[in-house]
Amino acid sequence: MSQHPAIAIDGPAASGKSTVARRLAQDWQLTMVNSGAMYRAVTWEVLRRGLDPEDTNVVVALLPQVSWGCQVRDGQTVMTVDASEPSMSELKSDAINAAVSIIAAIPEVRALLVSKQRDFLTLGPLVMEGRDIGTVVFPDTPFKVFVTASEEVRRQRRAAEGADDAVEERDRRDSERKTSPLRVAEGAVIVDSSTLAIEDVVAQVKEELIKLGWQA
Repeated sequence: MSQHPAIAIDGPAASGKSTVARRLAQDWQLTMVNSGAMYRAVTWEVLRRGLDPEDTNVVVALLPQVSWGCQVRDGQTVMTVDASEPSMSELKSDAINAAVSIIAAIPEVRALLVSKQRDFLTLGPLVMEGRDIGTVVFPDTPFKVFVTASEEVRRQRRAAEGADDAVEERDRRDSERKTSPLRVAEGAVIVDSSTLAIEDVVAQVKEELIKLGWQA
């Protein structure tokens, strides 16, 4: 396994973790991995085929039937499904928002994607955001940040994006699932973005990572 360093950014929906990870990747020349987009790609294929996301057996049976490709383009990871590449707008549709936590709770889905996420580390230093990066994907990295915000602020952010999914329901599903639940990783620095501009959140995260020994 490569010893390239990884920054793990975890947190609930609409906390700002994706924006923080993207800014870190741009400013520090890192590969940015959006692990949530990978779970959304699986959800996209499940729904595209007209399958029931709550039928675990059907979803698990689908996994080996599909070529799940992962590559890096312009410093960010892209997941392909057979010969198709779903757009980010497709991956953020209300239908996928409603089903992704169900798909992400399936152990076989998580095992498949966690393996692919770890493989990215062979390519160079990276920043990865998600819900179990510091607890499961890279538990040994010293560079762990948990970005959070109040439920009301996160609900407002999602509404401003035009999404109508209930953040509290996604939080409940992600926190209560048996496999890799959403929680603060041991040793993670907690950053509350509720009342901060994104520039201030990024600055605070950078400061904390440098304190932890990251060489910017």
